[in-house]
Formats: sequence, C-alpha cells, structure tokens
Amino acid sequence: MRWIICSLLGICSLQGSYAIAGTDHTPGQGFEVLSYDLALTPDIENASVAGHEVIRLRTTEDGVRQFVFTGNALDITQATLDGAPLAPGIESGSLIFRLPKALRRGLTATLDLTYQGHPARGLVRSETGLYTSYFACEWMICLQDQFGDKARLALALRVPKGMKTLSVGRLVSIQSGPDGSEVHIWRSPRPYSAYLYGFAVGRFNRIDTQAGVSRLTYLSDSVDASILARRFAPTPDQVHFLSRKLGLSLPVPTYSQLLVEGSEAQEAATFSVLGIDVLPADPGAPVDDWAIVHELTHQWFGNLITCETLQDFWLNEGLTVFMTAAWKEHRYGRDAYEAEIAVARTRWEKASAKGLDRPLAWGGRYPSLGARRAIQYSKGAVFMDHLRSLLGEPAFWKGLRDYVRKNAGGTVTSIDLENAMEAASGRDLHASFKEWVFGEPDSKLSAAQ
Repeated sequence: MRWIICSLLGICSLQGSYAIAGTDHTPGQGFEVLSYDLALTPDIENASVAGHEVIRLRTTEDGVRQFVFTGNALDITQATLDGAPLAPGIESGSLIFRLPKALRRGLTATLDLTYQGHPARGLVRSETGLYTSYFACEWMICLQDQFGDKARLALALRVPKGMKTLSVGRLVSIQSGPDGSEVHIWRSPRPYSAYLYGFAVGRFNRIDTQAGVSRLTYLSDSVDASILARRFAPTPDQVHFLSRKLGLSLPVPTYSQLLVEGSEAQEAATFSVLGIDVLPADPGAPVDDWAIVHELTHQWFGNLITCETLQDFWLNEGLTVFMTAAWKEHRYGRDAYEAEIAVARTRWEKASAKGLDRPLAWGGRYPSLGARRAIQYSKGAVFMDHLRSLLGEPAFWKGLRDYVRKNAGGTVTSIDLENAMEAASGRDLHASFKEWVFGEPDSKLSAAQ
C-alpha cells in the first residue's frame, strides 16, 4: 500500500509507509467513532473511488497516542486532526495515525481525510454500475471488525445524472453536481456497525410495496420489473412472520433488496444484496428458500442487535440460521424445519469430526472461514433448537422476544441471551450455556488462541 505523507508545512514530500514500534495496532483501541460523513465519487468504469471523509471520534481512555483503523488499499492524499496535519502509516495491516501528543479520556476530535484508489475487496461491477459487498472499510476509512462501535453514516454519492443509488437509511436529497453529475445524499436512521455500510449505483428497475408500516423496495439492473416482483414475492410474508415471532416490527422504515447476477447473499444496514442464483427458481421449493429470509432476519439480529465482538458472532448468525428454519416451518411445515436444522447439525458434526468443535463464544482463531461458519452459524442454530426443545414453545419464544426488545439498538454478549431465556422460563440455564456457549477451560483451546 502506498501513502502520501504531508509535512507540517503542508508540502507532500514523502511517499511510503512506516512502522510504529511498541504500540497496539488493534483498530479502535482507545477511541470510539461517533459519526462518519463521507462524500464519495465512484468511478464505475474503473471500479475505483475518490472520497472526502470526516470522522468524529471520542477517546475512551487516557494516554491515547494514535488512532488505528482497518487497513486498505486506498491512497490518503491529505489527513488532518482538528485542522493539524497528520501522517498516516501502515503497520501489521492496520492504518495508523500517530498523534503529536497523548490525549486524555473523553476528548472529541475530528479526523478529516481525502483519498482515492481501487478497493481490493467489497466493490463489485453490476450490469450498469457498482455495488458494495461487506468490506466497507476497503472503500472508506472505518473499523471493519469492531462490531460494538456503532456510528451514524452520512453518505453523499456523486454519480452521473440519471443514475439511481441505494445506500444506508434514507435518500435525503438529490442535488446538481459538476459536469452534469448529481449528488445523492443518504443518512442512516441510527448508528450501525461499519461492516453494515454500503451503496449501489446503477440504472435500476424498481418496485415499491408495503409490509405493515415499512416500505419494501426491490431493485435490479439485470432483470425487469415482472421478474423482480416474482423473485421477491415472499418478502412481505417473511416480514410479518419475523415481526410477530420476534415481538418487534421490521426496525427500518424502508427495506430494500437489490437483485444482482451470481450468488451474492449479503445484508447491509437497511438493505440486502441478493444474487439471482441463490433465489429459488420455483417459489414453492423449501430447500432453496433461505437467502431472502436469512438476510432479512439480519435487520433484527446483527443490524439492530449486534454482537459486541467477533467472539459472540453466533448471536448474529446462529440466531439468523435458526429463524430461517422457523420460517420454513411456518411456510412449509415441520418437516422443512427439521430438514434445515439437520443441515446445520451435519455441518457442525463434520467440523467436530475434524477436531474443530469449539464453544459458541470461543475467542480464538479458526483455521478457516468454513470452520467458523460450522460453529457460529450451524452449531448456533442447533443450540437454539436445543433451547426450544428444553424450554417449550411459550417460554422459548417469550425469551427471544424479550431479548430483542430489551437489546434493540444496542450491543450484546452471550450472557444477555442467557439472562433473557432464564427470566422467561424461570429456569437456571447455566449448565446448558456452559456446555454449548462458554465451554470448559481447556489448555489446548487456550494454546490455539
């Protein structure tokens, strides 16, 4: 990665990166982000970006000597903190802004950045434009894996006139830009974790419909409106089902689904990106009916209620896989539910046979993404099925609804789910959570961390 370093005189005189010895390079250490305000110009033809970003942050401990963000392949051409120039650097894969003096706890500051470049990941070409997929901190400066650090996003997208855009929250306004362009300004309805940020630009066909108090929007630049309507036809019923079972209406006023080519299946704050290959060709086929409801469920588990750290990621994914099975039970019958749980159990058992079983809230490193998913997605869903059988229908669903309502808008750890289930059932669940979630102390597991 290349960086342009500006001296205190404002003269760009050095290009490269430097190491900062003896410091913690963990992104987000010692501070929290309050908001990201981003003006972004995506180059559709070259799949590149140019941006001006203002980050408001606050220190959370004394003696902060640097601000560390997720590293990426962008070139920062100017950086200031409260108006004073800063020199960015890369160490251990992280983007580091070294401060001229230590800061005490509770101070707010403004980091102002200008950058450009080709994101290494997270920016994908569509038929007529671009869309993002998961890796927000490849096309902007942010904290990718600090799930507990939720911040508001304001995004101004400069695009060719006539293009449509999609992003987090609400399209506030469209303004005239230079050279025949338009600036589409989007604002998030609440703070979100940065991995949930995203946008799309293209010449989209569009359908709007309603599910309760929320508007549903279907978009695509690869299929016409009739196919959009048919492919996303289950969405309103899924919204009603999830709202009823989880005790809280769809937590966004507008939820959009972008249909693209391929097998994409990715949630973002207030919208999802879905590839046509992951949607069932036959609307009545239960085996293939998972992607729409899975990504929709993340509007509750993951987006509204977010695991505090990656250690409790199963609270995002395991609960979502379980609710996908619950939807299938509602739509197709008990056999469909059992089949979905059986798929999850098989994936977990295969990982276990390879010696890769872990407690759900294990904090170590998995050898592969597949191993992580076998535990946090699949074993997590099987554990929720276990709790359902153990507690019975009324207590289980009451516990889940109480968990959602109490923690809406916040961050959680596994103990929050245990507390909700114990309160709803009147039972001591310590043994079950110890067996499945927290695990016994194990020297081998500790060494693997």
